[in-house]
Amino acid sequence: MSYLSIILLAIALSIDACVVSFSYGLVYNENRIKNSFLLAFCTGLFQGIMPCLGYFLTGFVKECIEPYSKFIVFVIFVYLGVKFIKEAFETEKEKQLCIDFKSLLLIGTATSIDAFSAGISLSLFGNKIFKPAVLIALVTFVNSLLGFATGGKLKYMPVRNLEISAGLLLIFLGIKALF
Repeated sequence: MSYLSIILLAIALSIDACVVSFSYGLVYNENRIKNSFLLAFCTGLFQGIMPCLGYFLTGFVKECIEPYSKFIVFVIFVYLGVKFIKEAFETEKEKQLCIDFKSLLLIGTATSIDAFSAGISLSLFGNKIFKPAVLIALVTFVNSLLGFATGGKLKYMPVRNLEISAGLLLIFLGIKALF
């Protein structure tokens, strides 16, 4: 697989992370730099690790996990989306200044399922995995930062509307994963 093909693959794989980061960028008004880097680091890390796992576990994954991957992504995104919408309607909110660890793990996992599959494909094509995994991680990191920053440009909207919009966007991503 050529470097151009790997770069295009990295861009395609990073789209989900960019959209999720955009959703979080809509909601978080405090500690924006810290949150954007936490999210970008987490999504980039998972996008870099998952192709390696897929690469080395090709036989096992193909048979046991692959049939359920779309459903796993669906459940995680819908959970996060419903959480956003629910929080939008809570009257007494505890102000969350940073994205919590559990959410980061869920986001990292959900956005990198495709990268896991890409690792399987790279293995089947006979490619090495190190350089593509690093490139995928870096592209995802950058796209995640860009998504968060873009979401932050829409701060003028009421917070409740932003939380509902972000939740609906995540639920949409979950439904999209099923097809």
